[in-house]
Amino acid sequence: MRTNRNGVWRNWAGNVIARPARSIAPSSTAELAEVVRQAAEEGLRVKAVGTGHSFTAAAATDGLLIRPERLAGIREIDREAGTVTVAAGTPLWQLNHTLAAHGLSLTNMGDIMEQTVAGATATGTHGTGRTSASIAAQIRGLELVTADGSVLRCSAEENPEIFSAARIGLGALGVVSAITFAVEPEFLLTAYEEPMPFDRVMADFDQLVAENEHFEFYWFPHTGSCNTKRNNRTNGPAAPLGRVSGWVDDELLSNGIFQVACSVGRAVPATIPGIAKISSRALSARTYTDIPYKVFTSPRRVRFVEMEYAVPREAAVTVLRELKATVERSGLRVSFPVEVRTAPADDIPLSTASGRDTAYIAVHLYRGTPHRAYFTATEQIMTAHGGRPHWGKLHSRDAAYLAEAYPRFGEFTAIRDRLDPERLFGNDYLRRVLGD
Repeated sequence: MRTNRNGVWRNWAGNVIARPARSIAPSSTAELAEVVRQAAEEGLRVKAVGTGHSFTAAAATDGLLIRPERLAGIREIDREAGTVTVAAGTPLWQLNHTLAAHGLSLTNMGDIMEQTVAGATATGTHGTGRTSASIAAQIRGLELVTADGSVLRCSAEENPEIFSAARIGLGALGVVSAITFAVEPEFLLTAYEEPMPFDRVMADFDQLVAENEHFEFYWFPHTGSCNTKRNNRTNGPAAPLGRVSGWVDDELLSNGIFQVACSVGRAVPATIPGIAKISSRALSARTYTDIPYKVFTSPRRVRFVEMEYAVPREAAVTVLRELKATVERSGLRVSFPVEVRTAPADDIPLSTASGRDTAYIAVHLYRGTPHRAYFTATEQIMTAHGGRPHWGKLHSRDAAYLAEAYPRFGEFTAIRDRLDPERLFGNDYLRRVLGD
């Protein structure tokens, strides 16, 4: 177990800074349980961090910060049960690579794989899917260290109420030390990426979602252009992106040149509409077939801040039209595309898709760009349509709003009161979004 004192922790975007009294990297569940007990005796609050890909202060603390790097690795692959059990600090890329080596895969995943499994699930990380839901919805069991240092094993059969809530637990119920995911035999996905006018995407949105296993698109503000992506299972054969063409699209255009364009736009905002028009034309249609994580995920090296809201799927087109109209009449200069994805309803109390089919609408701005006006305008639209903010992305909602937005909010807070009545795992963010 490694201990550091008086260090500074920053998230990936650099917009959250924490100065914990000390940080510890335990290497086992037993070590983790012991440091939680010691912190409680010392009166230190406890928060576990992942790789810092949340834009909120969900993991910030001035008490004990638990780092993930030594609580990592695959614990068990059970082919008969169709599950894999991994330590909480395991990065998603390591999980994906290991599963692929065993001919296995998750059913669905988000668009990056740098997060830890516990961090990604705790905040509700998701991809896009017609019938396949978030990463947390694929959890079949978890191990939870609670405020008194007890280790609870939770599943649909064992501690089922805690399991239900802790799949997306915000770090409020304890520290997750291991997760068991459902997996399936590895399969191939064919991705078809195609530019498409905004008005056509809006007119055909329901059809595009219904006809594809995984549909998403990016709208480029200040233009009438979108880039769509449709991923569907196929029998093959595999036809991966070429090394050179993949590098040109995913590294040179989507990261290198885009980084330069964002830097120019931040320095001279008047250039942004023109840059957006060029950017929207830079990506052409392409198709490729590969194993899941190579289709679902892509490198993201340009740093940004983000707000994302989940709205009822039937409201998506109305919300997007309102957002486009707001950008056009406001004088806002938006350098990043708007990302739109979908998910089916699930049964997790604090899932943004809890109980309803969902569309996700995410807005971004380049790091260092003033974002308040754009994000505030976006949030006003989202909340007018019953939007639920992503727990790990910027928003201004509080417990009063969220209790109305989530029918099972009280179920979650009741379990929190039972497991952590003294708020050992609390911080300012949780106080705002869950109440106290």
